[in-house]
Amino acid sequence: MKIGIGADHNAFQMKEEIKSYITSLGHEVVDYGCYSEDEVDYPGVAFKVATDITANQLERGILFCGTGIGMSIAANKVPGIRSAQCHDVYSAERAQLSNNAQIMTIGARVIGVELSKKVVSAYLSVTFQGGNSARKIDQIMDQEKEYLLNGSCS
Repeated sequence: MKIGIGADHNAFQMKEEIKSYITSLGHEVVDYGCYSEDEVDYPGVAFKVATDITANQLERGILFCGTGIGMSIAANKVPGIRSAQCHDVYSAERAQLSNNAQIMTIGARVIGVELSKKVVSAYLSVTFQGGNSARKIDQIMDQEKEYLLNGSCS
């Protein structure tokens, strides 16, 4: 799979370690920054990864910041994106299996690198199968389209 990754300065070190780990799993990694521990705002990184997913340039994304919350909120602002914050293996699997989340976010100040590797592995090892969850995802995406067209929720 082609995986986009990105981080803010709070999670730079974790991103670097997980980048190598994802490559070792046999995936292609595209690094969207940041590229040092110099301070950077996370929204731009999240928007770039999310936009490239909607443009079919990437299959999935993994974003890191201090808590994982900000990156997830930012990525979810891009129409068509479903981003899930995950700090355990079960949530990472369900993000994909139940929600077809194209992006997973992790908080570098919440969990360590070794657990992050397990969470990333779980997320990348499963594929959305549809079933009952497809109906729910369709409802979410239909509501998003309605809001974008009419500027309000139905």
